[in-house]
Amino acid sequence: MASEKVEGFAFEQRHGKARVRLGRVWRSLSGGRHNFVEWTVGINLLSNCLAAYVRDDNSNIVATDSMKNTVYAKAKECTQQISMEEFAILLAKHFTSFYEQVTTAIITIVEKPWERVYVDGQPHDHGFKLGSEAHTTEVIVEKSGALCVTSGIQGLALLKTTQSGFEKFVRDKYTVLPDTQERMVATEVTATWKYPFESLSGIPLQPSYFTERYLDVKKVLVETFFGPSRGGVYSPSVQNTLYQMATTVLNRFPDISSIQLKMPNIHFLPVNISSKDNPAIVKFDNDVYLPTSEPHGSIEATLSRMRAKM
Repeated sequence: MASEKVEGFAFEQRHGKARVRLGRVWRSLSGGRHNFVEWTVGINLLSNCLAAYVRDDNSNIVATDSMKNTVYAKAKECTQQISMEEFAILLAKHFTSFYEQVTTAIITIVEKPWERVYVDGQPHDHGFKLGSEAHTTEVIVEKSGALCVTSGIQGLALLKTTQSGFEKFVRDKYTVLPDTQERMVATEVTATWKYPFESLSGIPLQPSYFTERYLDVKKVLVETFFGPSRGGVYSPSVQNTLYQMATTVLNRFPDISSIQLKMPNIHFLPVNISSKDNPAIVKFDNDVYLPTSEPHGSIEATLSRMRAKM
């Protein structure tokens, strides 16, 4: 965000509308199939409205209520189903072209995970149930046409009951955790990945591009975490598993320039219960656990492609 000089100070500002909730149904006129999305949209505009802050002059402010109304108006104009990345780009292009004073638009969208219902093995025409992980995006468009598109996943909960260990870590006077080659591992993945497109002209033309890439990345993350269906793959640490997941995504998809993964280590604690009279009310044998949510380990990393030097 660019700063402006105001009375000897550096001043940065933006304004927008948060948590604009939108539901959109697209109805097929031929087959009766309906498609549905629920999005929570955030808008931030960088604009030349300094006078509103320092001189009580609102003449260059785009009202946040107008921003909210624009979301619904543009959704109405989308007569064909589009991805939320495409919708974010559409909104950002509108704000930077329609308003002369707006230099940059930042659009964020979180999609509520409604999934089509299957009845007797067949997809229902208009029935949906709520899933778990959410699809996210952030789009930044400048008036010049410069573009930055980031997509992601929130709340991707993964757990495996074996094929995980943790050993040979730093030991000091505060350490009580034993080495193990057999433990349960669970996490809730937050992933964000950046596309290499730097201008509006570089956006792929295929209509389902962003949605397909989201599903592809999610599939790769899940499969890398678990390994083959028979036997799985051993994880010596959450750190190592995170790195394997990130490298697999970048190696598989050349149209992704970087990926950030946040993977908390959510603990399932062994249960041992004893008393003076009964020393083995419950004796842990990799079977009975106490699920916890906090405190948890916090592991995150970003993997990016190296740009060739000119």
